[in-house]
Amino acid sequence: LFAIFQMMFAIITPALITGAIAERFKFTTYLVFLVAWITFVYAPIAHWVWAGDGWLFEMGALDFAGGTVVHINAGIAAVVAAWMVGKRRGVDRGVEPHNVPFVILGAGILWFGWFGFNAGSGLAADGLAISAFLVTNTAAAMALVVWVILGHIHTGKMSGVGAATGAVAGLVAITPASGFVGPMGAIAIGLGAGVLTFYAVRIRHKFGFDDALEVMAVHGIGGIWGAVATGIFAVGGIGLVDGNAQVLGYNVVAVLATIAYSFVVTFIILKILDVIPGLGLRADEADEDAGLDVSLHGERAYVGDGAD
Repeated sequence: LFAIFQMMFAIITPALITGAIAERFKFTTYLVFLVAWITFVYAPIAHWVWAGDGWLFEMGALDFAGGTVVHINAGIAAVVAAWMVGKRRGVDRGVEPHNVPFVILGAGILWFGWFGFNAGSGLAADGLAISAFLVTNTAAAMALVVWVILGHIHTGKMSGVGAATGAVAGLVAITPASGFVGPMGAIAIGLGAGVLTFYAVRIRHKFGFDDALEVMAVHGIGGIWGAVATGIFAVGGIGLVDGNAQVLGYNVVAVLATIAYSFVVTFIILKILDVIPGLGLRADEADEDAGLDVSLHGERAYVGDGAD
């Protein structure tokens, strides 16, 4: 059962990367990338952080459910992949969310599923799982509220997509801390996640970097904040709020190690795949223009009048 649970983490992490490279990455290459990335990037970092003999685990870094292993790791890999494959064709003309109700529905499903992600990392149905469940919901709700408020301040509108993005940012940030903080810490983490990821998205837009699903802002920045905040707000004499700065230092080391390793090895993997005959990173222009659903899979998400 434990192996199956860990397999779920290994599967979901590279799936996050797809959001940054949507609509232009070659599907066959992505399948090869999945195998290579899980083997050479995800697995080593997971071992560092969670295995009994992992160097970050032995040092004392804390990551309850995957802030470094999953979210920082995927966020950094997404930056590398999006940078190497380039922007979507026509993205500079502006792209609106395809289906806002589905965005909100998807965020709701994620929110519910995250309870298994975080509470399940306690590996037992006990008080720790209950606490992780509670703080997960608290941080998500706080970050959602912050995103909506900041969005209203800057645009005069209360965005549903913004609310969904804020909730996911809060879920990301509480992930490494969910087994170590109480409700007040969760509120602080959600608040910080909302502010940091909101402005990270705005900065990303100013630079024109094409990350379709805001993977770096939400998962990368959210994960970094969550890992650092774990060292600040962990209770029981562990965190900085209780006068102990050691775990904060260990977690900063874990963040830096994850960023460096994920960036370098992801770059190497993609560089190799880009020069292998028959692979390459970028889909053909004709395939992009037709849409990868049609050109690669022979299917459309919607059919009928107005579907295009």
